[in-house]
Amino acid sequence: MSIPLVDLKAQYLTIKDEIDAAIAEIVTNTSFIGGKPVSDFEAAFAAFCEVKCAVGVASGTAALHLALCATDVKPGDEVLTVSQTFIATAEVAPLCGASVRMIDIDPQTYCMDPAALEAAISEKTRAIIPVHLYGHPADMDPIMRIAASRGITVIEDAAQSHGARYRGRRVGSIAPIATFSFYPGKNLGAYGDAGAVTLQDEETAQRVTMLSNHGRWQKYKHLVEGFNYRLDALQAAVLSVKLKYLNEWSEKRRRVAARYDELLADVEEVTRPHVADYAEPVYHLYVIQVPPERREAITEYLREHGVMAQLHYPIPLHLQPAYEHLGMKPGALPVTESLAARCISMPVFPELRPEQIETVAQTLKDALAAG
Repeated sequence: MSIPLVDLKAQYLTIKDEIDAAIAEIVTNTSFIGGKPVSDFEAAFAAFCEVKCAVGVASGTAALHLALCATDVKPGDEVLTVSQTFIATAEVAPLCGASVRMIDIDPQTYCMDPAALEAAISEKTRAIIPVHLYGHPADMDPIMRIAASRGITVIEDAAQSHGARYRGRRVGSIAPIATFSFYPGKNLGAYGDAGAVTLQDEETAQRVTMLSNHGRWQKYKHLVEGFNYRLDALQAAVLSVKLKYLNEWSEKRRRVAARYDELLADVEEVTRPHVADYAEPVYHLYVIQVPPERREAITEYLREHGVMAQLHYPIPLHLQPAYEHLGMKPGALPVTESLAARCISMPVFPELRPEQIETVAQTLKDALAAG
């Protein structure tokens, strides 16, 4: 039997009765858009993230777009972010008429390199989007200091790091505004697309809410043009159930990662994930590095032997056809490109059993031994 990267059915079965009841209530009441299910989830998620406000929205991409709009990013502005991320992080800047620039990452955490950030800032830079990649927080204190000294907005992209902590603080609570994705495969996943914006300022939260609902302030009164970025009540109900278990699931993910670390400690060809001393990660992904010339063969061996390993971002954004106009050539971001050529994502989810973890590790060792 194969071992998937993530097992959503196994998770559903552990909370089936609660999920089924929550969905049935939405259908029975026909309360599909907005209302109490959404406001209840927003309040619970804000409390979880240790912020004043959370606004549920249609997706993580919508959350990023709304965050840029709410912080007045406009045509002619520049947004700085990383290249080793899902394209949503970068593609929202042009939606506001802004340009995007990509910088390199730290070789250990795989998150934004503060030194590279400081060197890249220009007079046009309006916003910085650090990504808490794979469930590990970016080093936010120096990023926040650099931004504050220049009057630049920081937007945390926490799409992969629900519940992670940076120096004791939840990600999503460090910058004035942050964004989350609840894509089904995320640590806190909906049963479709969904997302959220977390904020410390109530006035900005009201603006995000208004923009997400066609710029509507009151029924049939629209102060601005907005978007149809509302969170469905059904998704909010599912997320409210799952949020109660998120701390427990995060701890189980950490135990899975710790066991992988033990089993792979003596494997010289494998670089295991590093945990910075400031971080409490949540292991959305357990990403190893292997020699680039062997990565394809190792991945193929794993999958042929039932371990459904995957490659996350093997082509970094700055080398994607969509960003040819940036003029960035191979070698422009050496740390990013090295990771992209070496990374393999191994199965990690709360329901992964001890014998499955051992099978994954042994299969990886066998793949390496196979040459």
